[in-house]
Amino acid sequence: MSARKLAVLGATGSVGEAALAVARRHPDRLQVCVLAARGTKPARLAELAREFRPRRIVVETEAAAGRLRADLPPGTGVGWGEAALVDAVGGSHVDLVLTAIVGAAGLRPAAAALAAGADLALANKEAMVAAGPLLRRLAAASGAKILPVDSEHAAIHQALRAGRLREVRRLVLTASGGPFLDRDPATLDTVTPAEATAHPTWNMGAKISVDSATLMNKGLELIEASYLFDVPGSRIDILIHPQSLVHSIVEFRDGNSIAQISANDMEHPIRYALSHPERWPLPDDGAANGLSELLEAASELKFRRVDPDVFPAPSLAREALSRGNGAPAALNAANETAVAAFLGGTAPFAAIVPAVAEVLDRHVREAGGAEPATIDEALEWDSWGRRRAREVLARVGG
Repeated sequence: MSARKLAVLGATGSVGEAALAVARRHPDRLQVCVLAARGTKPARLAELAREFRPRRIVVETEAAAGRLRADLPPGTGVGWGEAALVDAVGGSHVDLVLTAIVGAAGLRPAAAALAAGADLALANKEAMVAAGPLLRRLAAASGAKILPVDSEHAAIHQALRAGRLREVRRLVLTASGGPFLDRDPATLDTVTPAEATAHPTWNMGAKISVDSATLMNKGLELIEASYLFDVPGSRIDILIHPQSLVHSIVEFRDGNSIAQISANDMEHPIRYALSHPERWPLPDDGAANGLSELLEAASELKFRRVDPDVFPAPSLAREALSRGNGAPAALNAANETAVAAFLGGTAPFAAIVPAVAEVLDRHVREAGGAEPATIDEALEWDSWGRRRAREVLARVGG
C-alpha cells in the first residue's frame, strides 16, 4: 500500500507536533505533503520542512512567508493566508488532512478538504461546533471520513465499534476538571493566565487550556459529539475524571458500557485517526506506555458529576445545541473572544463564561431564520458572536 499524502495544519502546536511524531514513526504509511502554521516559530517550521520535505508550507501572513522562504529546502514552496491554505488541502494535493488550527479559523480549510474527498482528522472542535451539519454533508457527498482526534471523541469512535448506533443509550464524555476543580469560586477574579494555562494532565495550547479551566471545552465537545455521532445532546453526559485515563464511555441500551482507557498521551488518539481503519503497532523502542504502568495508574479510578453552579459552561453549550439556528457558532465565537481578552489582560477570568452567557441570551432574543445553509452563513454567526462579545467585554473593561 502506498503512503497516504498528509497535510498537518497547526504543525508547530502540541497536536501538530504529536501528529508529526506519528508520521516520523510510520514513514512507509504517511508522506507529509503540506505543513501549515501561523509562522510565529519560523525556525521550527523550517526545521520540519527540512526533515519532511513537504510540497508546500502555508503561514498566516505575507511577512511570515518572507521570513521563512530563504530557509526552506529545494522543492518546498511557501504561501500565506486562508486562500493559500484552502488551495493546499483542496483538489488532489492530499488525501488526509489533520487540522489542529485553533478556533473558527479552521472551518474553511476543513470544508475544502472534505469537499475534495480528503479524510479529515479533526482536532479543531470549533469547526465542527460552528458548522457540524454542513461538514457532515460535505463528507457524505464526497465520501470522505471525519475522524476525531480529541481524545474523548476518539474514545467514543472506538467504543462505538462494539455496537450499532441505534443500540446506544447515551455517550459519556470525561473531563479532567482543569486546574481550578477544587478552588473557591470566590477567588477566580484573581486568576492569572499562567494559572489558567497550567493544565494538570495535558500539554495543550493556551486557548484550549483556558477552555479546560472553565469547562467550556466540555461544552464544545458535547456539541461536537452530537454532530459527529448523530446523538442528541439530551443523551450526552459529562463526568469529571481528574486522572484523564478513561477518555469516554458508551453506554448501550442492554446495560453494557464500553470505556476506552489509555495513558494521557495525544499520540494515541492521533495515531488512531491517522491509521483508521487499521491499528498501526507501536514501535518496540520503549516509547509505548506499558500495560502494567497503566493498570497501576488506573488502580483507583475516580469520577464525579459536574456541578452546574460551579461550572455553568456545559449547560450553556447544551442550550446552544438545542436552539440551533447559528447558536453554537455564536457561542463558540463569544468564547474565543472572551478567552482572548483574558489572555490579553483586558478581562478577568471570571468574566469569560458570563460574557458567553450574555451573548447566548442575546441570540435567543435576536435570532431569526433557519439553520446556516453554507459556510459563509455559519461564519456570519461567528462574526455576530464576536461583535456581541466585544460589546459585553467593553463594559467589563470599562
